[in-house]
Amino acid sequence: ELTVEERNLLSVAYKNGIGSRRASWRIVSSIEQKEESKGNDGNVKMIRDYKKTLQKELSEICDDILILLDKDLIPACQTGESKVFF
Repeated sequence: ELTVEERNLLSVAYKNGIGSRRASWRIVSSIEQKEESKGNDGNVKMIRDYKKTLQKELSEICDDILILLDKDLIPACQTGESKVFF
């Protein structure tokens, strides 16, 4: 079972990994809209390819944490506080 500090570190690490990619997604989406309005099809294609990369990274991070929770962390919970946290 993880300590409170370990749980908080896991939470912060996950939040930072997801948060930076979500911020990138928002910025890239904004740029995509601007390039579409300008009619820059080449740039739009590159942007969409990059968005696919971001989407894949987000999915992988989410899948990894869900697997970790399901296989290791939740089954190891012994206290109500840990169960509620996860």
